[in-house]
Amino acid sequence: MDAIKETNFNFDGQTAFYKGKVRDVYTIKDKYLAMVVTDRISAFDVVLPEPIPFKGQVLNQIAAKFLKATEDIVPNWVISVPDPSVTIGRICEPFKVEMVIRGYLAGHAWREYSAGRKEVCGVALPDGLKENDKLPQPIITPTTKASVGHDEDISKEQILARGIVSAEDYEKLEAYTQALYARGTEIAAEQGLILVDTKYEFGKADGTIYLIDEIHTPDSSRYFYSEGYEDRQKNNEPQKQLSKEFVRKWLIENGFQGKEGQAVPEMTEEKIRSISDRYIELYEKITGEPFVRSASDDILKRVEANVKQALAAL
Repeated sequence: MDAIKETNFNFDGQTAFYKGKVRDVYTIKDKYLAMVVTDRISAFDVVLPEPIPFKGQVLNQIAAKFLKATEDIVPNWVISVPDPSVTIGRICEPFKVEMVIRGYLAGHAWREYSAGRKEVCGVALPDGLKENDKLPQPIITPTTKASVGHDEDISKEQILARGIVSAEDYEKLEAYTQALYARGTEIAAEQGLILVDTKYEFGKADGTIYLIDEIHTPDSSRYFYSEGYEDRQKNNEPQKQLSKEFVRKWLIENGFQGKEGQAVPEMTEEKIRSISDRYIELYEKITGEPFVRSASDDILKRVEANVKQALAAL
């Protein structure tokens, strides 16, 4: 199966290029961003050696759908989605924090809690919680947005004390985050899912705050199946979930957590195909729509042509 591992385009008006863990971002006329969501996959802040076919399309199309579904809450950066794996939007100055919101004790928060740390990002958690329990109310646990290396937990008080975000803007980011999570929870419930936790990124342009990057995708969010959730919690059973956590667990089981000296386990064709299939399953379950595989005989040529056409229309 063909996949987008990297791109090296040169578009008219291109003024900069940035290669992220998963995205290749082209700056056009210092005004627009053409974001190619590649099929690279990262875990523990490490890009794994093999791309996952259709993963980029899954993430890009889920994000496009949910950005559209939340634009009444907060404006977003998107101008057009000219290709299954590409979004074009306005340039915003990103806030240097990611707004993580959690409705359940899972993933990183559970790992912290189970290690005896009953406070996450300055938010105190009650005693006696089990993994995957619903929290009394959703909590915001921000992280720094690192240019290099790992993002780090940070509290609201630290963000304000360091002047990373102004108090006025941070209040807006908190309100947007709560409202977006509430909307995401409603949409997930319609599909028989629970939106466990997710993250949002925001930026500013001409004094306006915009929602940027992807939202409610399996890379940025964790979902549980609603059916059987209560029974599984009562019986201390693992929750059936939709997220990238299955990739992290596979890596952990094979001795890799992104630490120095650890090697990524072999990514066989069978493993790559199984991860691709899981991402497509995630798409169909999260959106409630069948996944239409994009033409993959010459993906790079298709992407380049679609982006050029879209940029010419701006």
